[in-house]
Amino acid sequence: MKFNTKALLSAGALAMMAGSASAADLTCLITKNNTNPFFVKMKEGAEAKATEMGMDFQAYAGVTDGDAAPQITAIENCVAAGAKGILITPSNDSVGPALIDARAAGILVIALDTPLADAEAQDMTFATDNFQAGLLIGQWAKATLGDDAANAKIGMLDINKDNISVDVQRDTGFLVGFGIDVPDLSVMGSESDPRVIGHETSNASVEGGVTAMENLLAKDPDINVVYTINEPAAEGAYQALQNAGKEDVLIVSVDGGCPGVASVASGAIGATSQQYPLLMASMGVEAIAAFAADGTRPTVSEGLTFFNTGVNLVTDKPAEGVPSIDSAKGTELCWG
Repeated sequence: MKFNTKALLSAGALAMMAGSASAADLTCLITKNNTNPFFVKMKEGAEAKATEMGMDFQAYAGVTDGDAAPQITAIENCVAAGAKGILITPSNDSVGPALIDARAAGILVIALDTPLADAEAQDMTFATDNFQAGLLIGQWAKATLGDDAANAKIGMLDINKDNISVDVQRDTGFLVGFGIDVPDLSVMGSESDPRVIGHETSNASVEGGVTAMENLLAKDPDINVVYTINEPAAEGAYQALQNAGKEDVLIVSVDGGCPGVASVASGAIGATSQQYPLLMASMGVEAIAAFAADGTRPTVSEGLTFFNTGVNLVTDKPAEGVPSIDSAKGTELCWG
């Protein structure tokens, strides 16, 4: 596994520092929803680590991506319960004020996977390098197409139009990796390259992926490259393409869940960037335990503004110059 070595060393240090956590110490996990396998595995990792370290644990979730109201209620519940730390995959930046209040109450706030725009809303982010995840699939797609990349017709399946950080980073990373100029890396859609047919909302779900792909095909039936924010959206895109009789469209994605890796093995997805939610969540719990024990706070990975939990490109059709692992190795490391 090609995890960041320094990240793993830091994880070990966190574990040692966290050894004296008390059973009275409470960790809260708040995810975007409780159905996406990524968040299911995240909960599994956090709960197992909290149990191992003798900490109390509570889990909350929104209903869909972008559903902030239940998350705000969960944050307030965790503050009221006297939590030592909150781990959260924020649905959007509207949860920021509630998290700022939580920090003011002495709670360590760690964003998982999705950093908030307001730096004051979190103490640290534990995440995949989402720009790198997008960059890898973009580089792979460009290399796979070869000379045909100059005439590509690309459909983009994002989460929604809210410019959520993880959405922006994966989207823009893919475009940069493909060789498309992106004037503003802080938002989606700033590019003017005619190869990009459009951006559609998928809500990171299978159903949303179907609708988004249908909308893109209505704009241009000759789309031959599809970027998807995650593998459920990729599954929906694949279904829509099959329904439309489109057999030779290159689909790339991000997640690395077991169903997604199986789709790589079958050829439905050409390549996916694999992230590690169980590690992300368990390391977050260790950081909260260390903070509860003696006030120690986590630090960023070298050269980054967050704690990097690693990413690998998974494909059975490796491209020269783009590091990758195959679907067999991806299956060993997958989740969900």
